[in-house]
Amino acid sequence: MKQVVQNYKSGELTLLDVPAPRCKPGGVLVRSAFSLISTGTEMMKVSEAGMSMLGKARSRPDQVAKVVQSVAANGVPATYRKVMGKLDSYTPLGYSLCGVVEQVGAGIDDVKVGDVVACAGNEHALHAELNWVPKNLYAPVPDGVAPRHAAFGTVGSIALQGVRQGESRLGEVALVIGLGLIGQLVTQLLNASGVRVVGVDPDPARCELAERLGAAACGDPGSASVESAVAELTGGMGVDQVYLAAGGSSNQPVELAARLCRDRGRVIDIGKCRLDLPWNAYYEKELDVRFSRSYGPGRYDPEYELQGRDYPIGYVRWTERRNLACFLDLIARGSVDVEPLVSHVADFEDAVETYRRLEEGELKAVAVLFRYASAGDAPAVEAPEMTVPEVPRPSGRTAPARRSGPVRLAFVGAGNYASSMLLPHLTGRDGVELSTVVTTTALSAANARRKFGFGKATTDLDAVLGDPAVDAVFVVTRHSSHAELTRRALLAGKAVFVEKPLALSEEELAGVLAAVEESGNDRIQVGFNRRFAPLLREARELFGARTGPASLRYLVNAGRLEHGSWYLRQDTEGSRFAGEGGHFVDTASWLLDADPVSVYAAAPAGNEDLQIVLCYPDGSTATISYVTSGPSSFPKETLDLVADGKVLRLDDFTRAAVYDGRRRQWVGSRLPKARDKGQNAELAAFVRAVRTGGPMPVPLESLAATTTATLAVPTALASGVPVTLAGVR
Repeated sequence: MKQVVQNYKSGELTLLDVPAPRCKPGGVLVRSAFSLISTGTEMMKVSEAGMSMLGKARSRPDQVAKVVQSVAANGVPATYRKVMGKLDSYTPLGYSLCGVVEQVGAGIDDVKVGDVVACAGNEHALHAELNWVPKNLYAPVPDGVAPRHAAFGTVGSIALQGVRQGESRLGEVALVIGLGLIGQLVTQLLNASGVRVVGVDPDPARCELAERLGAAACGDPGSASVESAVAELTGGMGVDQVYLAAGGSSNQPVELAARLCRDRGRVIDIGKCRLDLPWNAYYEKELDVRFSRSYGPGRYDPEYELQGRDYPIGYVRWTERRNLACFLDLIARGSVDVEPLVSHVADFEDAVETYRRLEEGELKAVAVLFRYASAGDAPAVEAPEMTVPEVPRPSGRTAPARRSGPVRLAFVGAGNYASSMLLPHLTGRDGVELSTVVTTTALSAANARRKFGFGKATTDLDAVLGDPAVDAVFVVTRHSSHAELTRRALLAGKAVFVEKPLALSEEELAGVLAAVEESGNDRIQVGFNRRFAPLLREARELFGARTGPASLRYLVNAGRLEHGSWYLRQDTEGSRFAGEGGHFVDTASWLLDADPVSVYAAAPAGNEDLQIVLCYPDGSTATISYVTSGPSSFPKETLDLVADGKVLRLDDFTRAAVYDGRRRQWVGSRLPKARDKGQNAELAAFVRAVRTGGPMPVPLESLAATTTATLAVPTALASGVPVTLAGVR
């Protein structure tokens, strides 16, 4: 299918061929009829992409701050790869469309195939021929509403949420600053609510349009006519509300708002304009400044948007889905007229040229629509099959054959970690062929194929598992899917590299081990990369063999997660420690050359920090301090191993030394090295094992023991006593 995408690094904008999305449970597959260009938000994004790197940094200081933090935590090389990987990727455009339901996922009963729906979301209502849309981000289109008008649904919801934040009342007077698409819709919504509107915009054509659609008066922000209209309509008291629907770097809108608003009036920011509030003006009138967050309650909440969990209407009357349905109803009843806002309708095939005309000012527009091929004429997408493909399964464990040609790899998932930490080490590696990349979203697959040279990109996992040309499968998806995808790949006879964690429960781990027993295929590696870090391996060799028990301390300064991070979805993705704790358990066990026999855990009151003590058969102990309350300026990982009168010290994989009571021996040099946590060496070992048919880099028994120990932490925490670990197969 075709999709509009842009490369944020180069500014390239193109109509790209990408794999069609699959219909997943909890949503519907929608074939686009019309999608709306947001001439404000989208064109600002398009403009930013054309800036120099310095210009991009100036326009997004929030992202610059994140880069600085990442450098402190991960070093310059890893941060550079991560940032460049994000910049040099195709990103989608669009977030408001209308289309026809082509497939209905499990759990959906409010629409059927053939229904017309309006769709929202910058990940689900894209300028693309097909979109998968979760339940709370679509609404059925009422009879009589044209699809081209229903495509305004998302932008209308943004305007409607802004008006709700203003708490307008019948008979009040409002000032709308900025009469672009959002401002025009706000004007109509206020007028429909019995509120008289004065509009402000430097474009006379937009002022004239707003007056035709119900504004009492409109004018240039610097003209006396605006102040005169406000004085006449309010008896000199000032407007009750001001809606900031403008963009740009000028502070004029907020200054004008203070001048024309009444005492204790309300100022609502809907657009993205400069907000240097003049303190005296806002203080003296005690103005109430409010922000309107996109489409309404539910926005940016993954449980609402992706998992379909609605808010009870008794507590949250207007969610983003209810706002979407309400706006469509206002169109159906004639309270809002969007047809006069349509400046241009372009065929979807002409998308790139349309953006060029908008950016260069050749096309002056309030609203522009893309028109797609008729949904009735479009080819249907075959319903996906979720069954495990039939593959030969040996009756017992057999030695894998040595491969004479390149090792052919398939990636399931191509997110940030895969793109920045794994694929760069595999691209161009001798004896490796990147065969296929599989993702749930078509664009991410297309990006990975373009950047890393995969032979194919698809959203069909079954086709990859059934492909005899694929030697090994990399599972680099969300944590909740690791065990099931690993199980299926093993049963398909593939060697498997799965990022940590291997499993989020004992049942999931048992399922993976059962697949090993059933298939006779134990070719599996979990992404515990620290044991492969060159600096740590050199330090271990310098430390030498132990004769007595050891004491190991591992401080992990994990830091706090940003709000909205998927790591916080503990009900579906497991706890944060369950997700990455296996790294540290595995590293300790490798250094102590044994698997733990018991686990104890404690947590300080009032935060998420964990203290975990692992005991080993020879009396050695490892204490893992997993803390989230430390400063980002402190190294993420520091480790001390004490035994036989010696100490091994590791400082965040940049410097290591061994102390033997007489002297300190630096590993290599006392100067910090580039941080290397072992991904490259780990991948080399895995590829070598697949090519030669030799043993996997880490024994399966060790992988299972590490996973079991990690899963035992919450049990130990709840019980307050050590958990004894039984043997694992």
